[in-house]
Amino acid sequence: MRIVVITGSPHKNGTSTLLADKFIQGATEAGNEVFRFNTAFENVHPCIGCDTCECGKKPCVFKDGMTELYTELLKADMVVFVTPLYYHAMSSQIKMAIDRFHGIDDLLRGADKKAMLLVSAASTEKRIMNGVVGSYHETTHYLGWQDAGILLAYGCYSRSDMEKTDYPEKAYQLGRSVR
Repeated sequence: MRIVVITGSPHKNGTSTLLADKFIQGATEAGNEVFRFNTAFENVHPCIGCDTCECGKKPCVFKDGMTELYTELLKADMVVFVTPLYYHAMSSQIKMAIDRFHGIDDLLRGADKKAMLLVSAASTEKRIMNGVVGSYHETTHYLGWQDAGILLAYGCYSRSDMEKTDYPEKAYQLGRSVR
């Protein structure tokens, strides 16, 4: 299976980065091909809604890191979104890339793809994830993609907090389960 993992953390050794690393390790060991796109370290311009792309009929006006991501998204069987929780939602870095899906919208919608969501949060309050989970569900519904799993990591302000939990192992096992 071809998997695209899109990360949204600006912290190279942060909590969601650990989740992504473990997921990728498991997925790779299970024989999957993984492409990782770290939005915080790529040149990604925000969508300006100009509609020059006509949702995939023409190229986007921006020639940036999304050009490579578009190619990988179209080949992918699964897309995995990995983000820290920032103000009750995905980080702005990953959201900017997701907004740019508009550039190939007609090519992504209805494609036979699966999706997963992995989120880390400092809070232990369960409802804190409602916004990010709701956005993920609306996105997968709109695109017609199958939800293949969600991992919500609570109480992980720092990487050392995360390392004391079973969340990294859960991310690894999610990756191992993908076939």
